[in-house]
Amino acid sequence: MQSKMHGKSLPRHVSESKRMIVETSGPSKRLYQVWKGSNKFFLGGRLIFGPDVRSLMLTIPLIVVPVILFSVFVSQKLINEFQHQLGKFIVAFAVLFASYDIVILFLTSGRDPGIVPRNARPPEPTDNGNSSLRLSSELSGIYGGSSLPPTKDVFVNGTIVKVKYCNTCMLYRPPRCSHCSICNNCVERFDHHCPWVGQCIGRRNYHFFFMFVSSTTILCLYVFSFCWVNIKMIMDAYECNLWGAVVKSPVSGFLIIYTFIGAWFVGGLTTFHIYLICSNQTTYENFRYRYDGKMNPYNHGCFHNVKEVLFSGIPKSMNNFRAKVIEDSARFTSLHSTGQVMPPDLSKPSFDLEIGVKRHTVSTEELEDIQNQFEIRPLERCNTQSSHSIWTDDKGNWDDELVAGFGTKHNWERTHDIEASSAEFGTESGFGDTFHSEAAT
Repeated sequence: MQSKMHGKSLPRHVSESKRMIVETSGPSKRLYQVWKGSNKFFLGGRLIFGPDVRSLMLTIPLIVVPVILFSVFVSQKLINEFQHQLGKFIVAFAVLFASYDIVILFLTSGRDPGIVPRNARPPEPTDNGNSSLRLSSELSGIYGGSSLPPTKDVFVNGTIVKVKYCNTCMLYRPPRCSHCSICNNCVERFDHHCPWVGQCIGRRNYHFFFMFVSSTTILCLYVFSFCWVNIKMIMDAYECNLWGAVVKSPVSGFLIIYTFIGAWFVGGLTTFHIYLICSNQTTYENFRYRYDGKMNPYNHGCFHNVKEVLFSGIPKSMNNFRAKVIEDSARFTSLHSTGQVMPPDLSKPSFDLEIGVKRHTVSTEELEDIQNQFEIRPLERCNTQSSHSIWTDDKGNWDDELVAGFGTKHNWERTHDIEASSAEFGTESGFGDTFHSEAAT
């Protein structure tokens, strides 16, 4: 069979197992193309969104449409009443501030919130001197389990904090890190997953999120205030009551109600996050741990907390989503991410020439080895000391695992090959014996 890899044909003497590995090895891809999280990537991995990025199609109109209505229907009265270009400035400020709010929204939604890279395999047990612990860890990894403790104690500012082991990312989460079930990632300083921005809120985008909700609150109050100014001008100009002014400018009445409800929503959210910033908490910690009843190890005082959260530099992302990776290695990582850890020899459906391909000639030494394996294996299965046979008898047990993994078809081919080889060897041996006996006579 002629196989090609990067435009070159494989030599004929390459074994079938290695030939299959080369053929199934995919070309190199970018990390974002094989990423195991639920994120959505755009512009070649430069923008990373959450799986619910479509929610932006609702959030953006909720901000833009009221500003457009304000600029088209309300601003005309303001421009005519205010002198020295003040009316135009009022309208221009609303448009520019809305544009600023949209930019902050994309800075919050379209960046890495602080995703912790996944491990390709579970970490080694901390007790390296205990061989039985390492053995049980390796055995449990092969069969999909884990012997690692679910939590581990770490010191944070002199206080013991328990960090959990993530079975999906196969790592002990750093302090204040949590796994987002929506994005399927562990995120540093996880605050919450915001459906309005379609992204997790973590260490690398929290201050952008706070700027977004606070600027949206200011925008709502701005439009709310000048709609009232427009209503008051109509009342004075036409000498009518409130209802008459609303009838003459229904868009102003609608925006007053709309921005009032929006200001309560985003304003309350802004107030809540001001409290979290001053006490150096996250939304997740506030609802889960309730630091009010115990010491918060991250609280350094209001001034230092505000400086740390809002005015500290943005840490560099721990992931290079545009880096090139091998697709097969990423597939092997996906096995680990689901907890199904397999040995490297079993990670691909590859097997040696002696197992899956028919042979026409077998040497005497190889035939004796194969026969000895079939004779010794029943004794090994009856042996009670199975802990030694798993790792020392590579030839016997690993063959059993491979045969069990690849099915009865390969088992039948192997038996058929051995019988055919035995018959062929027996014919050649019988001919040799007859020749020697005749020569002796």
